[in-house]
Amino acid sequence: QVQLVESGGGLVQAGGSVRLSCVASARAFSTMAMGWFRQAPGKEREFVAAVTLSGLSSKYADSLKGRFTVSMDHTKNTMYLQVSNLRPEDTAIYYCAAGPTIWLIATGSVDYWGQGTQVTVSS
Repeated sequence: QVQLVESGGGLVQAGGSVRLSCVASARAFSTMAMGWFRQAPGKEREFVAAVTLSGLSSKYADSLKGRFTVSMDHTKNTMYLQVSNLRPEDTAIYYCAAGPTIWLIATGSVDYWGQGTQVTVSS
């Protein structure tokens, strides 16, 4: 069983940046990639980005390219999401996920979910 624990959320001013972390407790045989999703109030959960455990390949939601950077430190079993130039519409719960490939994660085919970390952007 893989446990994912997110951290790094909080209240941030618009224009600022935040770095979220997700630590995986163990690596399941089928887990080869990790990713980030977010869910804003009143909206469905959406894919943000995914990265392979090696950190060599990544994928981003087309609508979010440019301000989001996903990375992986496989020595620490930790994935990061750096978000810059934050906007009020980035306010959401950000979830960590793990699955077989970055492509499957992007479709929502996820084996494990974290509990989420709240990011609130004030204007």
